[in-house]
Amino acid sequence: MINIGIIGAGRIGKVHLQSITMHVKNACVKAVADPCMKEDTEIFVRGMGVEKICRDYRELLADPGIDAVLVCSSTDTHAAISIEAIEAGKHVFCEKPVDHALDRIEAVEEALAAHPGCKFQVGFNRRFDHNFAAVRKAYDQGKIGQAHILKITSRDPEPPNPAYIKVSGGMFLDMTIHDFDMACFLTDSDVEEVYVQSAVLVDPAIGEQGDVDTAIITMKMTNGALAVIDNSRRAVYGYDQRAELFGSKGMAATANDTPSTVILSNGEGITGEKPLYFFLERYMESFAEEMRQFVSACENGTPVPVGIHAGMQAVKIGLAARRSVEEHRPVKLAEL
Repeated sequence: MINIGIIGAGRIGKVHLQSITMHVKNACVKAVADPCMKEDTEIFVRGMGVEKICRDYRELLADPGIDAVLVCSSTDTHAAISIEAIEAGKHVFCEKPVDHALDRIEAVEEALAAHPGCKFQVGFNRRFDHNFAAVRKAYDQGKIGQAHILKITSRDPEPPNPAYIKVSGGMFLDMTIHDFDMACFLTDSDVEEVYVQSAVLVDPAIGEQGDVDTAIITMKMTNGALAVIDNSRRAVYGYDQRAELFGSKGMAATANDTPSTVILSNGEGITGEKPLYFFLERYMESFAEEMRQFVSACENGTPVPVGIHAGMQAVKIGLAARRSVEEHRPVKLAEL
């Protein structure tokens, strides 16, 4: 049994608490720490059977009964808390991104090198989605052949509050970072070069914050494959999450998950269900599966499925994408 402490009781912290409690048999959340713990959150946490609730996360790091911590706090604290946890001898699951600055991610890498027994997993949950995992499995089995073209569609059902842009790092380091990681995952390759065409078509207030809300991103992968990502902050019909990997021997493509697969045909036309509306509906099982695999790595001493390299690569791609927008040119990751 792996005893876990969660640092940060916001939305994603609650998601992990719920998924571990309900779906991960060989793990138990023993403690939750959050300096801004609200009364309703504390009620929710206690209702999940958590024994210890505190405001200072260092109490979790000092507790010898806790084997691993989940860093679900604000992004600007991820790297610093991860390093403290590593040095305290805890296994660490860190939500994405590890940081917005490459030097701080490098500091986490250095801490891991000094503590080789520590497991460190980055929270790119979409790798564990049943649809995308099936595409990667087909690729690994040679059914697609050599990867030639990857297409990813990722469109949110509604834009965030423009005030969120200031703390999120912008679309490329907040939303698209999942798609950057998915491109690496599905092609089993890093990215060599990025070029972005972008616009503000959804909410002018997002543009006023210095960000974009619509983008077409093209990438050259280090294995020679070409990838295209299309992003929008608003798809009025729901959460649009699809991918297609085309190769020398064939193609694998995913469709959106819907509440049912019923197609209604009548005199008015042929209609189906809209996609599941938001990420908690679409990806809840993937959160549970990534926790199951993290716990397994901690228990058995096996490699984590998503390590620090993936965390570094996704941020590099995001920074390259942002530079491409600013300088209107393709950007090689080697420039960073």
